Amino acid sequence: MHLTVVTSLTALALLGCILELLRRHQLKEKYAALWLAVGSAVVPLGLFPQMLDSVAGRIGIASGVSLVLFAGIVLLLVVCIHLSWESSRLEEETRTLAEEIALIRAAMEEQAQSAPDAGRQPVVTTSGGPR
Repeated sequence: MHLTVVTSLTALALLGCILELLRRHQLKEKYAALWLAVGSAVVPLGLFPQMLDSVAGRIGIASGVSLVLFAGIVLLLVVCIHLSWESSRLEEETRTLAEEIALIRAAMEEQAQSAPDAGRQPVVTTSGGPR
C-alpha cells in the first residue's frame, strides 16, 4: 500500500476519533477545533504529496518531509505550552477555592460554637456527613 493512502487513512481515522470524543463530551470544543484542523490538513497532503514539496520549496525548505517534521515539532511545542498554561491556571484556581472553603468552614465552626446547644445545626465535615 502506498504511503499516501496510509497517511490519508490515518488522518481520516484521526478525524473520526476526534468527532467521537467530541460527541461523547470527552474533548472540549476548543481542543477539538485544533485537532480537526490538523486532520483536515493531513488528508489532502497525504493524497497530493507533490503539493507539500512545492510549498516547502517556496519557503526555502529542502523537502516536504522536513517541512512536516518541523511543523509537527512546532505544533507539539505549542500544545505543550498551552497545556502548561492551563495547568498553572487550574492549580491557582484550585488553591483559591481551597482557601475559600477553609474560610467558610472556619466561619461555620465559629458560628456553631457560639450558638446555644439546643438550636445547634450539624456541622458538615470533609467526609460530607454531619458531625
